[in-house]
Parts: sequence; C-alpha cells; structure tokens
Amino acid sequence: MTRRRPSARRRTRRPSRRQQQRDAQLLVFAVVSAAAVGLVVMAVNWLLAHWWVLIVVLVLAVLAGAGWLFNRQQRARWEAVRAQGLRYGLPQLDALHHTRFEDAVRELMQRDGCRDAQRVGGRGDLGADVKATDPFGRRWVIQCKHRRNGVQGSAVGTPDLQVLNGTARQVHGADVAVIVTNGRVTGPAVTFARQQRLHVVDRRTLAVWASGSRPLWELLRAVPPPRRPTPMS
Repeated sequence: MTRRRPSARRRTRRPSRRQQQRDAQLLVFAVVSAAAVGLVVMAVNWLLAHWWVLIVVLVLAVLAGAGWLFNRQQRARWEAVRAQGLRYGLPQLDALHHTRFEDAVRELMQRDGCRDAQRVGGRGDLGADVKATDPFGRRWVIQCKHRRNGVQGSAVGTPDLQVLNGTARQVHGADVAVIVTNGRVTGPAVTFARQQRLHVVDRRTLAVWASGSRPLWELLRAVPPPRRPTPMS
C-alpha cells in the first residue's frame, strides 16, 4: 500500500509592517472621529437644554466687542491730541539722521491734518521724500535736505530745486512742491523757486512750523487754492 503524503499547508501571506501601520492609523482615526462626533452631539444637546448659555455668551461677546471698539476710539483720539501737540526745536532737528528728519517732516504734516502723509524717501525716490494730501484735497510733494551742521552746512542750491521741479508735478502729481531744509538756501535757488512756483521752507520757516501749531500752508505764500472736497476734507 502506498502511503499518502500529508498535504502541504498553504502558506498564508502575513500583512506587511507598512500595511499594519496603516490599519492601526485608520483604526485610531476612526476611534477619534467617533469620539469627536459623540462630544459634538453631547455639546449640542447640552446647549439645546441650556439655551440661556448661548444668550450669555452672545451678550459677553457683544460687550467685549464694544469695549474693544471704545478703547480703539480712545486711542485714536489720544493720538490725535498728541499729534496736535507735536513740537520740534531746531536743535532736535539738527541732531537727527537724515531719514529721521524725513520722518519728522511726515509727522508734522500729519499733525497739520494730512492723514495719509507718508515718507517715501530713499534710493530712486525721484525727488520726493514725503507725500501728503492736506484737508483741502491738495497733493503735497516734499523734498527734504537735512544738514548735520545746520546753518553751517552746505547751502541748498538751484540744482536741488531743479530736481524737485522736474519730478514733483510731472511724476508725482503735486499741487504743492516744497523743499524743506534745516540749513541755508542760496539766493539764486530762492529766485528759481519763485519763478517755477516752488516753495522753500528754510531754517527760519522750519523753526516756526516745527515749534508751533500752525499748518504749513498758512506759512507759505501763493499756495494753490483748495480742490473740491475729497475724503481727506
């Protein structure tokens, strides 16, 4: 008699370790999702049973928003009051770095009511260091010339005015083109500015403007008339 050989056991393929990890992750995700859904359902049911809690939260949110808005308005009013009282003395301006001098001119324009005043000076500024729109809708383009030694420094000359004259209106759309310096301005430069309808704020005018509260357009002559009312008016 021939003996039957025992049938070979079929080899079962075990899942790979990567597959086991995926299965475990899916299981964890399913458990966490079910728990989250259960918590959301419980929370919703609890809120439905305690609806007054929603009203309390809503009232608190409204009060918090109103408080935040009130504080913001108070800060804005304080900044406006502080800006109106902004003062600079000539020694302060002389000691500034030229970029900080441009910031000071921008702050003075903001004090005068030019809310959009910004410093744009730097490489490639094309003759504009500060731009602003006054409350009467006029567009101001200001070139700043800071002299570390003040009146002892080099004088602002006609070439500086020529740069401003060539770009202020044509490039920047200025209604009022101004050059501001804490130093001296040559006689020919003043004559050129008058001929080209440019405005010069020399050291003397700067001292009055920076240490007082009068806007710049009240200190300059022959400023263009106001434009039509604008959002800045």
